[in-house]
Amino acid sequence: MTGHFGKPQRKNPLARTRQPLLPPAARSRRAHELTAAAAEGRFALQRCGGCGAFAYPVREACPNCLSADLILADAPDTGFVLSVTAAEVPADNYFRERAPWRVGLVQFDCGPTALCHLHAACTTGIPVQLFLKLDKAGQAVFFAAPREGKFDMADDPQWRELTADPRHRRVLITDGRHPVTGSLVARLREAGAGDIFVGVPEDWKPFAGREALERHEGVNLLPLDVTSETSVADFTRDYGAKIEIVINTADFVRPGGILASGQINPTRDAMEVIVFGMMRLAQSLAPVMIARGADGAAGAAAWVNLLSIYAEAHSPGFAAYGATQAAALALSHALRAELGAGGVRLINVLSGPTESEWFQPLQQPKVAHKAIADAVVDGLRRGLEDIYVGDVAKDLHQRLKTNPKAVERELGRERP
Repeated sequence: MTGHFGKPQRKNPLARTRQPLLPPAARSRRAHELTAAAAEGRFALQRCGGCGAFAYPVREACPNCLSADLILADAPDTGFVLSVTAAEVPADNYFRERAPWRVGLVQFDCGPTALCHLHAACTTGIPVQLFLKLDKAGQAVFFAAPREGKFDMADDPQWRELTADPRHRRVLITDGRHPVTGSLVARLREAGAGDIFVGVPEDWKPFAGREALERHEGVNLLPLDVTSETSVADFTRDYGAKIEIVINTADFVRPGGILASGQINPTRDAMEVIVFGMMRLAQSLAPVMIARGADGAAGAAAWVNLLSIYAEAHSPGFAAYGATQAAALALSHALRAELGAGGVRLINVLSGPTESEWFQPLQQPKVAHKAIADAVVDGLRRGLEDIYVGDVAKDLHQRLKTNPKAVERELGRERP
């Protein structure tokens, strides 16, 4: 068993920071079907369309009936441990630095047997719950934890390697004026986050939630304007080495189609904030985070982008905003690959229209800001990559997988 995960001791400033290492990353193209499921927090396996049997490892044909009709499907997430091994001197450098590393063979209740990473409380023969997680290399792996007993999963060092739990980590929220910031700060404090830095563009301008933010212990409001390279550089120089999680809330919503009068200027402003703002932040903060990806138990862990489902499903009534969001989503995929070199995961949180004044004419259902904050903290704790918040976002995401043209036509009839 492992002890309680307490606040890490302050690092010796003279000690060398370890270079980030990654676990083996080679996977087949079909194996990335599991990666897609793990990114959304689903437990899924290949299932035969002929005989209904689940299969693992990933195959081209069913091992029972040889049918090639194998699709990824949600599977029962239970099983029992057949054997346990603690690797004291692993061959791979990533695992050797973290040895002893516990692995074991687990018999899934749905049929297959697989080698899984094990929670410290797992012993031979016990029933376990199974998780499909993303490791530091961004690849899907299995993790097994006991079904019986009460455990704080964050206490397990192997589980922490597969997640980005905010406990004891210092967090940057880039825009204190965003209406979700108050809820985010409250949830992060509940989750045990360390210092929370809140960026405030045009710090001299008052805003409604400032006093409430200042009342939170450990919350620091600091000047940060993502549209200014100087502002971003100044912030990074003073605080960049203290940030373990970035939550990029910079946003600029304006309704209107592309034929509406005067749409060029709002579109340019939105690009400056959402797209170029992300680039400025990334160019300053990301190299520091990559270098600190292996910096102890609370090293740099995650970059979170708050985006809109309009990045995937484009509404003509928010044409410029959707184009900007789509550009930000594309940029985030490139940023994910670069952050991955340090084992830092990038999480995209795509929500439907929120209870914001700019979405006021749209019909319900809309997303409460507390729901977004809950989704962010849950995604960090579970180590997800793709999160969809609200009924509208989840519905559009699922329908885009099956019939994107239908979604395009239906959204084309909507106007704000």
